[in-house]
Amino acid sequence: MRIMLVGAGGVGDAFCAIASHREFVESIVVGDIDPARAERVASRDDRFTATTLDASDPASIAAAATDARADLVMNAADPRFVMPIFDGAFAAGANYMDMAMSISEPHPDRPHELTGVKLGDRQFAKAEKWTERGLLAVCGMGVEPGMADVFARYAADELFSSIQEVGIRDGADMVVRGYDFAPTFSIWTVIEECLNPPVIWERDRGWYTTPPFSEPEVFRFPEGIGDVECVNVEHEEVLLVPRWIDCERVTFKYGLGDEFIQVLETLHKLGLDRTDPVSVKGSSVSPRDVVAACLPDPAGLGDRIEGKTCAGAWVTGTGKDAEGNATGPRDVYLYHVVDNAETMGRDGAQAVVWQTAVGPVIACELIDAGVWTGAGVVGPEAMAPVPFLDLLGGEYGSPWGIEER
Repeated sequence: MRIMLVGAGGVGDAFCAIASHREFVESIVVGDIDPARAERVASRDDRFTATTLDASDPASIAAAATDARADLVMNAADPRFVMPIFDGAFAAGANYMDMAMSISEPHPDRPHELTGVKLGDRQFAKAEKWTERGLLAVCGMGVEPGMADVFARYAADELFSSIQEVGIRDGADMVVRGYDFAPTFSIWTVIEECLNPPVIWERDRGWYTTPPFSEPEVFRFPEGIGDVECVNVEHEEVLLVPRWIDCERVTFKYGLGDEFIQVLETLHKLGLDRTDPVSVKGSSVSPRDVVAACLPDPAGLGDRIEGKTCAGAWVTGTGKDAEGNATGPRDVYLYHVVDNAETMGRDGAQAVVWQTAVGPVIACELIDAGVWTGAGVVGPEAMAPVPFLDLLGGEYGSPWGIEER
């Protein structure tokens, strides 16, 4: 497969590190607005080359993808760039994959009750055109969204006769030595997810919203991570899962911690979460970009991080036996845990970005092999889960688990 990778940050670097071990990759062109960063990532393998690229310009994306003869455009940039990259891939006639979908806009009058523009709405609005051209866009194919959606599909296919709730739960016990506040993922994305109104889906109500950080619950994560308080956060799984999986309810909750929530709330009160530019001594700057510039680059924190991170799908409903007959109530957590020491030793990538990047590499391999096929705009739960999970725990050497609750 020939891949055009847009974005040479932490996740893009981890994507290339993992892909460098796989024979299905014919070439990867690493595109970034920072040429030095693109060159550094491309230096991981002699099949990789670098180019300077403006992710906000669809024409630039299309030209680069065409020059690379790309079979697939892999979006590893911030969510604000989803639509120009998505449109650029379409213009180039290439398949597409991202790890986060087009950004949302809260309801103008009742943001904590009703949805406005939902995550992915702009992409799904163009689904028919992708189908007509025979092009495939697999959206939300990171870890969450992504691997968690694959877990939900597996549960629906293999473990349950009917599902009450798919609850995505994310938690960690990681600490970053030497910093009072150092997010392990892009602060731009963290602010976007955590301060937007969280979305919940229910069969009888559809999609609706709540206030940020609502409905706290203590969730026990496996493999020694333990109890973590999780709260509602806006996330793509809630917008994707109900489209392909028959269930009654879908939620997403994230283990942030009181201190992290307080910092985000303070940024919001001060207007530092805003993306629209403000004038500062004659210069026009985005407050959120200033916050990002003041914090350490998550990609460079690997040697300071200790601990594990866990992503998974908590599924409840009625189980089924090997013959497909309904049994009694069932409550399971399908999960993937990675240890920072392990991912740093394996690929020099910290755990959060490595876990985000491994799923897209597997998905690319399945598309290249003709196992994941189709056309249109789809989520990971539209695809066969078993081949993905077999590769994850097998050749990719990163086991996943099922915990009966």
